[in-house]
Amino acid sequence: MLSLGLFPFRARSQNAEPQSEDFQKLLAALTQGAKIERGRIQLTIPRLADNGHSVPLKINVDSAMSERDHVKMLLILSPRNPRPLVAKMFFSPRSTKINLTTRVRLNGSQSIWVYAQMSDLTWYAQSAEVEVTESACLDAS
Repeated sequence: MLSLGLFPFRARSQNAEPQSEDFQKLLAALTQGAKIERGRIQLTIPRLADNGHSVPLKINVDSAMSERDHVKMLLILSPRNPRPLVAKMFFSPRSTKINLTTRVRLNGSQSIWVYAQMSDLTWYAQSAEVEVTESACLDAS
């Protein structure tokens, strides 16, 4: 079962780089400060996007999707967007393999981050760089 959730955090786009304090606060709130490892996630996004209005994104997570080994939560974060949390999705062991295709709106060139929480509460992350020639998000501030 897939459901989307919203998180009330709003970071200023110019201050939400992955190393920034705003991004780290958001990540700590979403993952409850858990240790995050690399691996298990395959992320595909074009290296160059003509504009940020609709950039294709593919996500695969290596999991058996069984009672013992399944993805509980998947997060997509875009650090430079006015609202960095693009999506928050929940899954159960009855879900099929995690093989998602979507489109994201991006505020300029940046790294897209995907985080997966597994059934044993471990977290995995993967990122990919994308260069955007025309930004899609405008911050009103």
